[in-house]
Amino acid sequence: MPPSKPSSCSHGKLVFSPSSHATKAGYKEPNLAKRIAATTARGTVVSQTAKKSSVDKTPNRSAFPAPLVLPGDELAWDPSYPCQSFRAWSQLKERNAVTPERRTVYFTGPPDLDSGMEYTRKWSQPRIKRGVKEKAGGFPKTGDVLSYLGAFYHGLPVKMLPAPQICFTSDVDDDSSPPTPQGKGARGETAAPPSPTLWLNTHKPTGCIGIRTRATPKGDFSHQLNLNDLLDAATEILPDDAYALLVLVEHDIYEDEDDDFACGRAYGGSRIAVVSGARYNPILDATQGLERGHAWPASHCERYLQSCLAAAEVDAEDDGGDAGMSDVSDEENTVVAPMHVALSAHASLPSLDSNPSVKALSGLWLGRVCRTASHELGHCFGIDHCVYYACSMQGTASVVEDARQPPYLCPIDLAKILKATGADQKERYEALLAFCEGHEEAHLFAAYGAWIRARLDADR
Repeated sequence: MPPSKPSSCSHGKLVFSPSSHATKAGYKEPNLAKRIAATTARGTVVSQTAKKSSVDKTPNRSAFPAPLVLPGDELAWDPSYPCQSFRAWSQLKERNAVTPERRTVYFTGPPDLDSGMEYTRKWSQPRIKRGVKEKAGGFPKTGDVLSYLGAFYHGLPVKMLPAPQICFTSDVDDDSSPPTPQGKGARGETAAPPSPTLWLNTHKPTGCIGIRTRATPKGDFSHQLNLNDLLDAATEILPDDAYALLVLVEHDIYEDEDDDFACGRAYGGSRIAVVSGARYNPILDATQGLERGHAWPASHCERYLQSCLAAAEVDAEDDGGDAGMSDVSDEENTVVAPMHVALSAHASLPSLDSNPSVKALSGLWLGRVCRTASHELGHCFGIDHCVYYACSMQGTASVVEDARQPPYLCPIDLAKILKATGADQKERYEALLAFCEGHEEAHLFAAYGAWIRARLDADR
């Protein structure tokens, strides 16, 4: 866990290598040769000339640091998670190819509410602790999320799902039926016992789809929606020409009865994904132990990492030397270090811990949703969780770890996306930069924009 209280920090030194806890957890970072080979179609670097050329083109640590692997992180729980190289991704039989008939990425925002369903709006409002006076504004705007995904998946059309908008309704067709309480669902899971049901009108001939709910008297929200049922709804509304569909919801969601909550899930083979923005509401940060000042890129701050290790009763002194703690090398000082300019942009904005504006908190919420939405859609492109670098395709074990992860794709996963979308790397970066420059009041996008500029400068 991170420090329980936010503290002022100058972020004087950044960490570009895994922390010492990675070794204790059993994580072994792929070496440079393996990381280079993982970007190639052959999966190898066959000649000394090619090796030298590849090394020369390999971004330094100040652009693409290694995973942090702190206590409680996904890679700390599962340090041997298999790598997925570009070659392995290319040969993946389950991966859907982009075709002329199916090349559009569709997106739809939270379902509308028919008359009589307004009471469910309260379900998406978190229980706020006494003393919390912040107001994070409204839920991220659908158009902003759409624009970000359009830049992230530049090269393919990214569109809103055609009207009419799906909506929760009390006007249920006679032929509609609630989710089956016994047997197997569309994805093969065993259905949960019967529970209160909301009806989602998909405007399809099959009628309304039942979405199970559960009350959470002691939770951060009064009610949650069932993720598996929402995925069934996504399958129902998937257009014929869709490469993939992402459904964004306002409500808190759960996947299995034993889950506290979930933030999203994708079934790449089915070309569907669902993301909830509920847990990313900044109003919940104190409850969830999120330290805003050390979100990416400040998540790589040495002082912060040592405090995380100490808080987890790990001997922080083991992590205080050069092993696992590295700043920009002399060689890297000849160019602008992307992580350092990103950190400068992050630190240049007013603190999010001391009387932040509604606009700043809204930007924080938007950034979190955009990052998770791009991650889940990445699974629809057949991309597995990344273990090579700190990367937007990393797995995450908590919302705390989620906030530490970057918005960019590492060189290996970027190669996959460029192949799938047919996009040019420079044009893709420029599209993302244009989005970031339109949202520079948000710490994440200000930092990401600075990082992109440094990457573009380095490639000139």
